[in-house]
Formats: sequence, C-alpha cells, structure tokens
Amino acid sequence: MFPIFFLLAFLTPQPQETPKPMQPPKAAQKPQVLEKHNHKRTDEYFWLRDRENPEVIQYLKDENAYLDQAMAHTKELQAALQTEFKTRIKQTDESVPFRKDGHWYYYRTIEGKDYPVICRREGTMEAPEQVLVDGNKEAEGTKFFSLGAVEVSPNNQLLAWSADTVGRRFYTLRFRDLATGGQLPDVLKDITSNVVWANDNKTVFYAKQDPETLRSFRIYRHALGTDPAADVLVYEEKDVEFSVSVGRTRSKQYIVISSSQTITGEHRIIDAAKPDSAPVLFTPRSRGHEHTIDHFGDRFYILTNLNARNFRLMSTPEKQTAQAHWTDVIPHREDTLLDSMTIFKGFLLLTERRNALIHLRVRPWTGEGEHYIEFPEPAYAAGPGQNEEYDTPVVRFSYSSLTTPRSVYDYDTRDKTRTLLKRDEVLAGFDQNNYVTERLWATAHDGVRVPVSVVYRKGAPLKGDRPLYQYAYGSYGYSTDAYFNPYVISLLDRGFVYAIAHIRGGQEMGRQWYDDGKLMKKKNTFRDFISVTEHLVKSGYADPKRVYAMGGSAGGLLMGAVMNMRPDLYHGIVAQVPFVDVVTTMLDDTIPLTTFEYDEWGNPNKQADYEYMLSYSPYDQVEKKAYPNLLVTTGLHDSQVQYWEPAKWVARLRARKTGQNKVLMRTNLDAGHGGASARYQRYEEVARVFAFMIDLAGVR
Repeated sequence: MFPIFFLLAFLTPQPQETPKPMQPPKAAQKPQVLEKHNHKRTDEYFWLRDRENPEVIQYLKDENAYLDQAMAHTKELQAALQTEFKTRIKQTDESVPFRKDGHWYYYRTIEGKDYPVICRREGTMEAPEQVLVDGNKEAEGTKFFSLGAVEVSPNNQLLAWSADTVGRRFYTLRFRDLATGGQLPDVLKDITSNVVWANDNKTVFYAKQDPETLRSFRIYRHALGTDPAADVLVYEEKDVEFSVSVGRTRSKQYIVISSSQTITGEHRIIDAAKPDSAPVLFTPRSRGHEHTIDHFGDRFYILTNLNARNFRLMSTPEKQTAQAHWTDVIPHREDTLLDSMTIFKGFLLLTERRNALIHLRVRPWTGEGEHYIEFPEPAYAAGPGQNEEYDTPVVRFSYSSLTTPRSVYDYDTRDKTRTLLKRDEVLAGFDQNNYVTERLWATAHDGVRVPVSVVYRKGAPLKGDRPLYQYAYGSYGYSTDAYFNPYVISLLDRGFVYAIAHIRGGQEMGRQWYDDGKLMKKKNTFRDFISVTEHLVKSGYADPKRVYAMGGSAGGLLMGAVMNMRPDLYHGIVAQVPFVDVVTTMLDDTIPLTTFEYDEWGNPNKQADYEYMLSYSPYDQVEKKAYPNLLVTTGLHDSQVQYWEPAKWVARLRARKTGQNKVLMRTNLDAGHGGASARYQRYEEVARVFAFMIDLAGVR
C-alpha cells in the first residue's frame, strides 16, 4: 500500500511554473576563408555542410524546438486551419479517367489515407477495377514515400513502377505481372524516375544519375529476366553542363534520348521496335539552340528557337533530320511564345503565351478551321490534359483561375463545344461568387509593365487596410499562372488579399521576359517583385504594415534578395527551401544543380559573373540591420537546395540582424525538396506557414 499522502500528491493540482521562453539557437562560428578572384569571404558557418556531424543534426533539432515554442500560441489556429483544409478538400475522391490502349486509367484518394491509389479498368468504366499501385500499402513502414514511374507495357500485361523512400530522388524500379499480380525478380536500384518501354514489351530504357552531383548522365537498357548489373549503357553524357532523359514519340515509333542544359538541347533516336539498335543523332548540338522533337506520319516535328526567340514549329522527313531539310509549319512571332505542341491525327494542339495569358490553339492539318479555345476570366491557368489517344477529334484540357477550382473539359474540335467532365469539389460552403479576381499591371523601376494576378473576398471596399500575401517564383523561364489554390481560401476568408507577381525570369510575357530576368539581368526579378508590392500598397490593395511574401527554391532566393534590398516593405517573409548561398554553391561542382545551371545564374569562375552574383547573393549580403519576421523551411534530404544553405542563412541573420523580429526555421528531417510526402503532413506544413502570417497580421 502507498501512504495516503503519496496518493494525494498525485490527486491534488500542483502549482505550475510558466516555462521560460527559449533563447534562439546559436550555431557556433567556425570561420573559414573562401577566396576567389582576389576576393576573400569569411564563411563562419561553412561547417554546417557536414550532415554526418551530430552537432549539425542537433542544431537543426534545436531550431525545430525553438520554432515549436515560438509558435506554441498559434497551436489552436494551426489545428483550425488543418481542419479547414480537411473539410474543404474532398478527402475521398477520384480523378477523371483517361483512355489509353483500350483501358481507362485514373487514381483515387481515400479519407484518412495519405497517398493515391492508381487504378485502371479494361474497355469500360463498368469493368472490374484493377489496382496498379496502392501508395498507402507501398508506403507502410516508411517516413517518406514518393511514387515515381507508373508505366504499363505496350501490350498492357506488365507494370514498371518506382518509388523513393528517402526524399533524395533515388528511385527503385520494380515490375509486376498484371495478369497474376506477381512480382518479377527484376529490381533496378538508385535510378531516376524516368523510365520508358520499348515496343517489344520486354525492354525498358532508364536514366541513372551521378551519386554525388545527382546529374542524370547515363541512359541504360534493361531486358526483363537479365541481371541488372549487365544492363547495356546506351548513352553517356560527358559534358557536365548537360543532363539526359529518355522519352517516346507520340507515334510510339521512336525512343528519344535527350541531352539538355539551360539554353541548349540535343536528341538521339532509336527505333522503338528495335531497342537493341544504336541511337542516331537527330542534329548536332549548337550552343543556344533549344528544341524538342516529336513524330507523326513520315515526318518529325521540331519546336525550335532556331532564328526564332519565341520559337517556331518546323518539320522534316523522318529519314532526313539534318537542319538543311527543316521547313516552317508555324513561323516565329514577336508577340507570342510557342510553348508546346500536342500532335493528333487530324490536327495540332498548340500551347501559346501572349500578354501573360495561356492560349490553346487548334490547327487542323488541312489548314482549314484553325481557331483558339476561348476562356472567360481576366486571369487563369489552362493547359492540355491527359491526351493519350491521337486518333480522336476531342481534346482534353484543364482550366482553373484564382476563383474557379480545377476543371477538366473535353473539347470537340469539330463543332467547338466543350463538356465539363469534372470540377474539383470544394466543400465547407465555398462559393466562387464570394471572391473577386483581377489582372493588374505594375510599373517596374525601368518602366516595364509587370502583370499581377489578384484575388480577394468581396466585402468592404479596398482602402489599404487588408493584409497582403504576395507570391512569385521568377526563374528558369517557369511561368506562374493564376491557378486555383484551395488552401488560400483560409487566408481570403480572414481578409487577406492574395497576389501572384508575374515577374521577369518567367516566360509569362514571352522569351524576352525570361532573358531579362537571368544572368547579368537577374536583379530585374527582385526589383519587379518590389515594384509589384509598392503598386499594391499605393493602389489600396494592402495595409503597408501588413505585407507578407513567400517564395520557394529559386523563389526563396527572391525572398532573400528582396529582404536585403527593401526590408522595410515587408512585415513577414516565408522562404521555403531557399537557394540563398548562390556563390558558394555555384562554385562547388561536386553538389547538385551547379555546372548545368551556369547559363541561368552565371559561372562564378568568371570574375564578372562572380562579382554580380555576389552583389545579390542573400547569404553574402546579410547586414547589420532590421529584417522582417522570417519563417524558413528546408528538408534534410533535399537534393536540389541542400539543407545547409537555409541553415547557414538563418544562423548569420540571427548573429547580425537588429531589432526584435522573429527568425524561425523548420527542418523536415525525413523529407527532401518537396517537403512532406503524406498529404495530412502537408496540411500540417501549410497550416504552420499560414498561422505564421495570420498571427503576425493580428487577425483574430
């Protein structure tokens, strides 16, 4: 028996001490001198690169603990946001099926489960369901799971599928007999997710990456039933500025091996019916020549920037691929970027960009009846859908806007009618008529007009008293279209204005828009973003004291540069997996994303490039001044932006900044560049970011 006083000690409420606030973690400073072009830089946090060092891991854990305490008062808000996401986003759902080789393919999600289930039905949607890959089953026992290839053989009998269970984009490829469900003994490890079947139904081509730089540099051929160690090396890319991939033409007649870097491409072709044959060079690479190829009938079609900054479409006989035989199909236009093509038996579907909007153009091979598919809203996102069959008059495309949920249509090119197959169901009382979307134009520092897409909830007139959430990317020619984001509704319903800045570095306004936002013109990207913020504040869309910005990866570089240039404009900034240590990273050709990106950022081994990059590199430009509140996210296994970049940046900001604004960092110790793989963990990550902004904005 325990004495009565001992039991009372547990039954009687004891006085609780309020925990003392944690102090921000301080990484030890271990100065290391980095020298280049007679410049000496001291990197006191260089040692954080050692992921095997227990001191490094402990530092990352301490940062996580500090963030948890610093945001503990938002715990209920984060829980409320997660509940909103779960109730707004349909948990048990199914994608629109698409037809391929006599089967209907689709995926479905299940409430309470994190990963999709990939399925098909033979002939009709009334046929029995066949599960190809159940992501939930395959993810059991893992902390991270990313599905890579899901490729069915041409005869519909075999499945090749791959997965990454670490987050560093090294995949394991397995094979399954779809008739019996049995696993084949073939297992290919540590490859990319890029896999293509040959027409013999027993050969696959796959890409393999360098284990250190992660550059995809070799294409192998594997025959089922043979030892993977004996797989044939089909092509190796020797130039460290190039990476390789493998694909198949829409006609299914050719395997295409593509070498590419930022501004140059090259292709080799293999008869898909003769997978053992050697690859044949399509046309020799020439610096600055970008092109993609496809095949139809007895001709190849080439989307090329040859003497065409905004690209043009050309064709050539399939047995005469030298440039001397190329002829125009769609000529170059100064006001329109020819972005992509999809070949059908009776027509071409072209994706074009003009005046910061996507246009889908239907062009019959006969030349008669050419037209554009019309879209009604001032800002939107649209693009070709899953068009696996080419002998059809019907095009599938997707459409959304800042107020219209993702919608999938079938469009009959003969009578120009469209059929809505599905619009994502947004629950919890969402009504798109409660929101307003607008297209604005802000004037940049050099007089250039920058497009901006804006959405906000209807209500009181805008008078400069609403918090603003501004987003952008602005690199690699990647265009950020005005697509529907179901998470953002939680901000709009709390009074936020959401804006996408279509800044230079993307291609929203054509190829020149990209060229004017990279290399020695990269600062235009940052200045454009600042100009958009100033315009929104001046025009009454934002409370100047409650402006928040977010960007990820190269968009995280944008956040870091903007913070250094105009910290006074922003109350809070979110930098997700940010590329902030530009110079040091680009000088290190042993880590990913360096050598084959010299034409994006510059080559710091050249003095002029080095000095320009150094002048905006966020980590190198941290100064002793007041910075906005900052939330940084990263992943320990990130293969694109190594975790140590944000870790070093946060440590230096802590040591040098003035004022009392927060600097918080969250490292996902079980994920890579894309963050958590499980959807409910993603809800948690988004809720944390939104709570950070909502709390700062003082919204209750």
